[in-house]
Amino acid sequence: MEEPLRLLTDNYATFFKVLFIVAGTILLAKVINALYRKFLLRTTERNDEHLTTFKFLEHTIMAGIYLAGFSYAISFIPIMKPIAQSIVAGAGIIAIAVGFAAQQSLGNIVSGVFIVISKPYQINDRISMNDGQRGVVEDISLRHTVIRNFENQRIIIPNSIISNQVLINSNYSDSMICRLINIGISYESDIDLAKKIIREEAENHPLTFDNRSKEDKNDGKPLVMVRVVLLNESSVDLRAWVWAENAADAFVLECDILESIKKRFDREGVVIPFPQRTISYLKSEKPNAN
Repeated sequence: MEEPLRLLTDNYATFFKVLFIVAGTILLAKVINALYRKFLLRTTERNDEHLTTFKFLEHTIMAGIYLAGFSYAISFIPIMKPIAQSIVAGAGIIAIAVGFAAQQSLGNIVSGVFIVISKPYQINDRISMNDGQRGVVEDISLRHTVIRNFENQRIIIPNSIISNQVLINSNYSDSMICRLINIGISYESDIDLAKKIIREEAENHPLTFDNRSKEDKNDGKPLVMVRVVLLNESSVDLRAWVWAENAADAFVLECDILESIKKRFDREGVVIPFPQRTISYLKSEKPNAN
C-alpha cells in the first residue's frame, strides 16, 4: 500500500515541478522581454542605426530562454530525461539530425542571421520587391521578415525567400530620392513657358530638396533641371528632375507638383495633348424596291 502511494506522491511532485518550471520560464521570458524593450526604446532614441540587430537579438534571447527552460522541465520526467540531456549536452548533434527534417526552418534562421550581419535592409527601411510588393520593414525575426505595406497590411516573408530576391531599398546608404516629372505638351504650345512653369512649381514646393553642391550653385545650376527628352508623335515630352529628402516626401511632392502644373498650364494656355479621333460614317445605298 505504501509503494503505490509513494509513486503517486512522486508523480504529483514531478508534475508540479514541471508545471512550476514551465510557468517560471514563461514569466522570466516576459520580464526579460519587457526590460529589453525598455532598454531598446532608450537606445534607439539615441541611435537608430542598430535597431535591426537589437530586434533580432531579442528574438534570439527569447528562443534561448524557452529552449533552456523547457529542456530543464523535461529533465524531471523520467521517460523524457535522456531527451533533455541530449538537447543540452548534444545540441550540435541534434541540430544536424533536426536539420534534415527542418531544412527550410533552419534555412530561414541562417538567412535571418546573414540579413542582420550584411544589412541589405533594416527596420524602418522602405523596400520594393521584384514581385511588386512594397512597404516598410517592421520586424526581422528568426524565421521571417515583416513588411507593412501602404495599406497598413503586414506581408510575412520567410527570410530564406527574401534574402534571394532583388530589392529596391530607398533608404540604403542614402535616403534622398529623385523624382522624374514627365509631362507632354502640344507642338503648338510655348516650350520655354512650359519649362518655366514646371521649374517654378517644383522649386516653390516646400518638400523640394536642394542637393546642389557649392560648385553647382556658384555655376548657376538651377535647383530643378527641366529638359526636352522626346519629340513624340503628338507631344513634346518634358522632364524635370526634382529631389526630396526621402521616399515619403517624394511621393507627396510628385502628386502636388503634377496638380499645380496642370492648373498653371490651364491658366497660361499650355496644352497637354490627348488622343483625338475623327469618325466618319459612310452612307449605305439601299437598292430600289422596284
